Amino acid sequence: MNGSASRGSGSEGYVLWLLAGPVLAFLVVPVIIVLIVSFSGADYLQFPPPSLSLKWHWRFWADPGWRQAAIVSLELAAMAALIATPFGAAAAIALTRGRLPGRGFLYAMLLAPMIIPTIITAIGYYFVAARLHLLGSVFGIAVGEAVLALPIVVIVMTANLHGFDRRLEQAALSLGASPWYAFRRVTLPLVAPGVLSASLFAFLSAFDELLIPLFAGGIRVQSLTTRIWSGLQVELDTTIAAVSALFIGATTAVLAISALLVRRR
Repeated sequence: MNGSASRGSGSEGYVLWLLAGPVLAFLVVPVIIVLIVSFSGADYLQFPPPSLSLKWHWRFWADPGWRQAAIVSLELAAMAALIATPFGAAAAIALTRGRLPGRGFLYAMLLAPMIIPTIITAIGYYFVAARLHLLGSVFGIAVGEAVLALPIVVIVMTANLHGFDRRLEQAALSLGASPWYAFRRVTLPLVAPGVLSASLFAFLSAFDELLIPLFAGGIRVQSLTTRIWSGLQVELDTTIAAVSALFIGATTAVLAISALLVRRR
């Protein structure tokens, strides 16, 4: 019986890899190609590269325009994460612990920026930002990116709060702790890895965003994504491959840190 069961599980594993392998290859191979092209020694985008070189990476760091765009992207992503994380965490706490009428509808509305095409959200935010005089400012763009990052924070925090054992908090309350003290000293330290993971994903979402900076930034504020877009429109700059490698590295780092946080929790 054990032998037949092990053979069955082995055959299921082969079938799983047979089905998942082409999908994984479809997703991973373009990323690998971009990484290889970023180290190309050619003067234009060419695959396979005739030689390997770091010149496009050096050109990215030596160009003041690209460096300024990188700084702006980091500022936007950090501000968006700082805005989206507390609001998303508060919404997740209200959804998981509060007895709100129409909770499913509220949850769907919070996830709407993830479901609705980003171009629709960007157009709507453009008119709102214009009324509030936020166009062309870093803060104005960060608020728009925080709107798009908010659903990610809500999803991550909701999953973390559902897995939290509330008996620990109830034990603190039974020992005389106030609700705020129990939340601050018991709940928050236990869900802190989830909060950090949610903020990292919010940072990554804002760092990769194109349409909000394109609509709300104009020509005064240029992020990495908008500079890539303008570079593709005007000329096919090979430095774009090096910038793409930077995005891939940032995504990989965030996923690795998130995996470590999950393991630690």
